[in-house]
Amino acid sequence: MRMLSWIVMLGVAFYMISRYKYRILNVLLAVGVIRKVVVSITMRLPYLREKILPEILGRTAI
Repeated sequence: MRMLSWIVMLGVAFYMISRYKYRILNVLLAVGVIRKVVVSITMRLPYLREKILPEILGRTAI
């Protein structure tokens, strides 16, 4: 019975996160410290720096 309740709670949590993921993301990124950490981590990824960032800034990728 305990295992069943955990599975149900996990399923409900997954549903809520998937349904409201952008609202949750907006709330988290509204906090300055979390936003700075997320940006610094994503800028370490070479694909984002080389491909996506130039498109966002309006420059052509190399």
